[in-house]
Amino acid sequence: MIPASFEYFRANSVDEAIEMMAKYGDEAKILAGGQSLIPMMKLRFARPAKLIDIGRIDSLRYITLDGDTVKIGGLTTHRDLETSNLIAEKIPVLAECAHEIADLQIRNVGTIGGSLAHADPSADYPPVMLALDATVVARGQNGTREISINDFFISPFTTALGQDELLIEVKIPAMKSNEKGAYIKIAHPATGFGVVNCAVKIALSNGKITNARVAFGSFVTVPYRDESIEKFLQEKEATVDTIKQASEMVAEGKDIIGDYYADADYRRNLAKAVFLRVMKKALNLDS
Repeated sequence: MIPASFEYFRANSVDEAIEMMAKYGDEAKILAGGQSLIPMMKLRFARPAKLIDIGRIDSLRYITLDGDTVKIGGLTTHRDLETSNLIAEKIPVLAECAHEIADLQIRNVGTIGGSLAHADPSADYPPVMLALDATVVARGQNGTREISINDFFISPFTTALGQDELLIEVKIPAMKSNEKGAYIKIAHPATGFGVVNCAVKIALSNGKITNARVAFGSFVTVPYRDESIEKFLQEKEATVDTIKQASEMVAEGKDIIGDYYADADYRRNLAKAVFLRVMKKALNLDS
């Protein structure tokens, strides 16, 4: 399908992009890798009158280590994250997640900033970012500010970014030697989008779980951390029996999405099974 007509602008710097966003307001959309926005434009679910292309702002494409924090530029591609030695060493679960996204062609072009700003409930990054306690750095006309990932996702396809704000960086604490992480997605085979996905980061000491971050996506309208499970796991033995008990708490009190991919009851039961699998993977429990 052909998109509705639009004006195309190329921004050569972050400041220029912010100026354009402020000038055109609701009429404008940011184009990064285009792997989320362009399909929606072709289906005419999105009809921006102005398209601001930031894809050639090279200063937004980087992966660096600053002390104990990994900093990732907003235009860093999924493939960059998948193949980065630094990510593999400091945040291996993020490399796993990036590998799960779509196909190689899309991973070569799609960006972490574009994906997070798009805020698709079935996307790969949101639960991983929640589990990793990421921080989003945004810049607008009023300057630069940091947004905790816990406050970033507002509703489907809506984030805490202001109208003139650009997602310029993601900051993630490097994982410590006693921390383990894992990510699993059950995807629809045709689209690659998640039916259920789950990410965890677990801290261990002497065989006990001393801290846990457990996050889910795809079966709810807004990805979320399950703090009830996190509290339950605190100071528990890292055993199969423990995580089986915790799995019974998955999705408690949540309104589950039901659609032609999977109904709500199926997704609820699948979420429990995925949680078991991801915890076993993180803790290296085979049985």
